[in-house]
Amino acid sequence: MATPLAIVAYLALFAVVGFVFLFANLLVGWLVRPHAPNEEKLEVYECGEPTIGSSFVQFDLRFYVVALLFIIFDVEVAFFFPWATVFGKATQLSADNTPVLAAEMDSSAPPDQLSSVAVARLRELGILDTSVPTLSDETATQFGVSNNQVARGSVAIRQTARQLAIASFADIATFFGVLLVGFAYVWKRGDLDWVRAVVRQPAQPAHRSPPVRAIEPSASILSA
Repeated sequence: MATPLAIVAYLALFAVVGFVFLFANLLVGWLVRPHAPNEEKLEVYECGEPTIGSSFVQFDLRFYVVALLFIIFDVEVAFFFPWATVFGKATQLSADNTPVLAAEMDSSAPPDQLSSVAVARLRELGILDTSVPTLSDETATQFGVSNNQVARGSVAIRQTARQLAIASFADIATFFGVLLVGFAYVWKRGDLDWVRAVVRQPAQPAHRSPPVRAIEPSASILSA
């Protein structure tokens, strides 16, 4: 198991390599790219649309919506690392070619002792209990290992690891389902449409002015 100092060293190495890689690419690009400025290249570029008017004018809110969706689907990649760790190690323990008991490699070892590989994987998953789980008689009969204690322990560990792998897969499927529901909701609302359709309003009848009442001769100001 890696020590805290080794983890910090790995993180520092990752940061240094990323910085050097980025700086080297920027330097190479600055040295080899052509330099031919013109009026069109020096114009302000904003979301693929030509700028009109002052820069203080607020543009359409849909630009922010698309940007937020991109960030959401981009940041979700970070959640793959812990899930992939759990799923990968559980799948490795459930594989038939992985020795999970010490007796599978050394016949003189106790039948209830886990192998070094199984102990390391369980510790990496945060499981400190290294005892062999109990296998039910029905499951032992189903796998044909009723009278073999080592085989029973091996099947019990692999079944437990397989259940953990299935649970982790259901967890990431639920995560993706929630994201897809949110994406479908935003899509249905039309927030992803670059140009929204204009809903035509029904024509309103023209306002009719009240009829002009004729002035009686007695009420006329011109009457004598």
